[in-house]
Amino acid sequence: MTTHDDGALLWKLNQRLLTRVMNSAAPQFEAFGIETKEFFVLDEVDACRYPAELAAKLMLPKASITMYLRNLVEKGLVQREIDENDLRRHRLATTEKGREVLAQALDALATEFSAMMGKIDADDRVQLRRILLDLLK
Repeated sequence: MTTHDDGALLWKLNQRLLTRVMNSAAPQFEAFGIETKEFFVLDEVDACRYPAELAAKLMLPKASITMYLRNLVEKGLVQREIDENDLRRHRLATTEKGREVLAQALDALATEFSAMMGKIDADDRVQLRRILLDLLK
């Protein structure tokens, strides 16, 4: 197997793992009143205060971000505020309810991911953590 093939396989396996975890958590997200993609948007609102920043960070079309934000605002999870430095722009902020829902969703993801990680021994989990942290440096 070439390095290129190995890299592609590792990427696919990682994607499958993440998809499996997200699919397992999806029913819990629904119970919290959010869709999976809304979760990703909600999770980034406080780090990316403007819709265009969110679109770039999440690599989603601006129109999709607008739709997800509209839903999150209607659900009372995100609020739009006028930017004091530029009255033409709206700044985003997570509401208290949004922070609560986000915390619940993150707990659900952690539970599902921990269940998946329970399939490997403690030493392998430590190694996986080290490897992932090294890759993200």
